Amino acid sequence: MTEEWSNPAYVPAYDMLLELEKRLDALRRVGHADGVDPRGTTALHAVRLAAAILQPVVPGADAPSFPDDTARLLELIANWRDAALNLGEFAPAGPVLRVIPGGRNGRPGSAR
Repeated sequence: MTEEWSNPAYVPAYDMLLELEKRLDALRRVGHADGVDPRGTTALHAVRLAAAILQPVVPGADAPSFPDDTARLLELIANWRDAALNLGEFAPAGPVLRVIPGGRNGRPGSAR
């Protein structure tokens, strides 16, 4: 982006996004010894996307310390959103039919 588009008013917001990115990255691992929290991870990638979008208009801003490919970040947000909300391949299995011994109402032979 060209210099004429830079806006110093975005500096505090950009700095807050980078700080929030660090906090979310740490928090999403808390209590998840074998993985990460999908809600925290979704939020992390959304914050990273916001920072990647703002970075070109923040005067003197260094590139973020995370990969800032916006198309990839959108893909990550979508995938982690599905995991956080139990959608798609992460959806819980449908209802399970359980057979209870003794038939309906607990009486043998009353399954009809």
